Amino acid sequence: MTVYRANRRQASLEIATVTISMHEASDGVFAPYLANLSGLLDRAAAYAEGKKIDPSVLLDMRLYPNMYNLTRQIGEANRHAVVGSALLAGCDACAFPDAKPDISELKSRIATAIDFIQGLPRHAIDGAADREVTFRFRSGAERKFTERSLLLTFSVPQFFFR
Repeated sequence: MTVYRANRRQASLEIATVTISMHEASDGVFAPYLANLSGLLDRAAAYAEGKKIDPSVLLDMRLYPNMYNLTRQIGEANRHAVVGSALLAGCDACAFPDAKPDISELKSRIATAIDFIQGLPRHAIDGAADREVTFRFRSGAERKFTERSLLLTFSVPQFFFR
């Protein structure tokens, strides 16, 4: 990325180049936000306990009728972080069970995802931004990307959108 800065004292334009590695753009984004999501689940559990409601009520809620519920939102965030990172590193992704999780299981899955992502070899992620990878959707459909385009145009946006 190139950042242009105007120098007020001189009539010249100074160009500064900012670089970010593929690892920083993946692990550096996914891991802290997944940790924040785990913290939000702690708050949800405390809220449910304080209001004397079943926590599954909160996990089944949606922001809008055609959106996934909170449980599925968290599952998709985990999936995009794990599958995207695994493709970048050239390895198999860890899998999560299909069973409907409660808050503690969701937190466990998030911790597993963070451990998986942070355990991937940095050099493998940084080394092949132009290598072609194939993302497999839940439906079985596949889409080819370069690693850079997978991360920047698909995995990170899907991670935040879900």
